[in-house]
Amino acid sequence: MPVDLSVDFCGLRLENPFILAPSPSTDHLDLLIQAFEAGWAGAVLKTVAVGSNIVSRVFPLVMSIEHEAGFLGLQNIDLVSEHSVEHIEQNVRSLKKRFPTKIVIPSIMASTKEDWQSLAKRFADAGADIIECSIWCPHGAEWGLCTRVQEPVGTEQIARWVKEAVGDVPVVIKLSAQDSDIIATAEAVQRSGADGVCAINTIKSITGVNLDTLIPYPNVAGLSTYGGLSGPAIKPIALRCTAEIAQKVDLDIAGSGGITTWQDSAEFLLLGASTLQVCTAVLRFGIGIIGEFILGLDGWMEEKGFQSMTDVIGRSLPYLVEHSQLPRGIQVVSHIRTEDCDGCGSCYTACRTGGHEAIALVEGLPQVIRSECIGCGLCRAMCSAKAITLIRPV
Repeated sequence: MPVDLSVDFCGLRLENPFILAPSPSTDHLDLLIQAFEAGWAGAVLKTVAVGSNIVSRVFPLVMSIEHEAGFLGLQNIDLVSEHSVEHIEQNVRSLKKRFPTKIVIPSIMASTKEDWQSLAKRFADAGADIIECSIWCPHGAEWGLCTRVQEPVGTEQIARWVKEAVGDVPVVIKLSAQDSDIIATAEAVQRSGADGVCAINTIKSITGVNLDTLIPYPNVAGLSTYGGLSGPAIKPIALRCTAEIAQKVDLDIAGSGGITTWQDSAEFLLLGASTLQVCTAVLRFGIGIIGEFILGLDGWMEEKGFQSMTDVIGRSLPYLVEHSQLPRGIQVVSHIRTEDCDGCGSCYTACRTGGHEAIALVEGLPQVIRSECIGCGLCRAMCSAKAITLIRPV
């Protein structure tokens, strides 16, 4: 049987789980049209606030974060949409008229009950399928576009306001990993009557410091500021938040944070996400990356014998337990496949500095002293050639 990639999210049926996250890619009608024609199931429009017109941008807006391993992520100091509420409202109407089966999701930000409700109602009346609330934004608070929310109480209050304003239109609250207790906040969202959460937002960060000028990046006329980190660097944190929410709260989850490949998307789905919001990968590789996502996910599901998304979503959650519940007394040792080893010596260094000196160099190549190895896995973690496995001793 052919694989069915369609998915239910907040009471709506999507043709596949892939949604464009709010970004410059979703702030222009022509790009959104291209994205929907390419196969994206929906899009979250770039966040808009009542006073968007008061925001003054600075440049550069974005810095890349790289290390020896390559690209780690992007840090942005961007703000809300450059367009007015009226402009975004018209975009919603145009998209729903042209693509009635696609999911159009305005993202809103406000500082008062009146503004939260008026924005939500305007977009609901324009035909929005879902309203997403962007609550965490340090720059927005600084500009007066929103307030610093006391979570989880403040989050629950905002979610109630918005849900009251839009009735049957689903409401999704975007959560931050910097929340003092993301589970408590997710539970508050559930109590509010809202329909889902998006996990996670970008993470407040500093890209680095120029060691010649001593000015942190990005340098804006001699000054810098904190920004939001996105991309592969935050994927492990986003996966953790997705899994914790899925295990403890009965809400639909839009997974977001570092989704770059179809394999990443499968991991988020297995840990409880039912839709996937993608931003940084689109900025790096283009809107056409949706083809790779769909082809890869479809092929993997067919290979595993999964016929629908219900076979995938949350499938890995039963394997996640508290540390005290992990099996004890299972001994493993390192095994080095000499045919794959490139002789870099990383495993030797790691074992001597953080392990149990269980690796020796023999004619320049590492060998495991099994009687000394406790199976900590440090050598395997450091092996860039992927030549080390952990096996049960004979």
